[in-house]
Amino acid sequence: MKIKDLGEFGLIDRLVSVLSIKNNSVVIGFGDDCSAVEIENQLYLFTGDIQLEGKHFIKDRMFPEDLGWKLVSINVSDVVACGGLPKWGFISVGFPPDTNFDYVEKIYRGINEALDFYKADIIGGNTTSSDQVLLDLFLVGKTERFVSRSGAIEGDFLLLSGFTGLSRAGLELLMMKKSRYEEFEKRLIKAFTKPVARIDLSEKIQKFANSCIDISDGLAGDLGHLQKSSKVKIVIDKSSLPVHSDLTAYCKKYEKDPYEYILYGGEDYQLAFTVSKENLEHFNDCFVIGKVEKGEGIFLIENKKTIKIKEKGFEHI
Repeated sequence: MKIKDLGEFGLIDRLVSVLSIKNNSVVIGFGDDCSAVEIENQLYLFTGDIQLEGKHFIKDRMFPEDLGWKLVSINVSDVVACGGLPKWGFISVGFPPDTNFDYVEKIYRGINEALDFYKADIIGGNTTSSDQVLLDLFLVGKTERFVSRSGAIEGDFLLLSGFTGLSRAGLELLMMKKSRYEEFEKRLIKAFTKPVARIDLSEKIQKFANSCIDISDGLAGDLGHLQKSSKVKIVIDKSSLPVHSDLTAYCKKYEKDPYEYILYGGEDYQLAFTVSKENLEHFNDCFVIGKVEKGEGIFLIENKKTIKIKEKGFEHI
């Protein structure tokens, strides 16, 4: 069987089955936004993510400074989703030998800008030559309480930290190679090239969320991971899904369905999380989009009808 036949998550399952965790200080291993290790009563979070030219970005359509920023942000989002704050990182990079140093330096300036914003540090790494630009960041964070994908409880409310679908629209606009973009189109492109992780919610997620996941592979796809990990049923009210005015303008102009982007677009790096009724008051700046019920699967209420929706999301394989 070839890797492409397994798909990303099938491949992960096969690889994980080969490995075993032997150290009892590991609290959380595979299967969440971060792994967690307890050392002297302190929980440390570990995550890593890659940006590969041709797979995650196209070199001549993205400012190198934004690429550096995005590399940090997508890792910080994982840490925040587990209720933590980022602290230290190791970076491994690969560049074709004929790459101009100015391009590399600009990437690192973007990385440094993001590190200043999120109050974290890169403390080591590695370099190699490569046929394509490869950026791999390993990030360590800290938390007082690990918030997993598996903690959703029947009766919880499902919340969304912000708008989704914007990044996918921005990517599509970049691929159009237009000579001129309208202002709303420029904002959508920025949503793709320079996402901001919701570090402002980290403390609240840690204290009050029962479960959480970051929206990197699409809302429906990532809720599928949360639903399966928690062994619950998720019911979304379509009328409660937030629709950003820029996405509305984009979909009107290019005759698209905004809900296709909201549910299945990726790389928004917002958070989907569940909280009990008594803790709703702590998230007045977020959107309540559904509830957690007994059962399994993801369902959408539309025009008083409840339909099961596909749990599809972006796959890297």
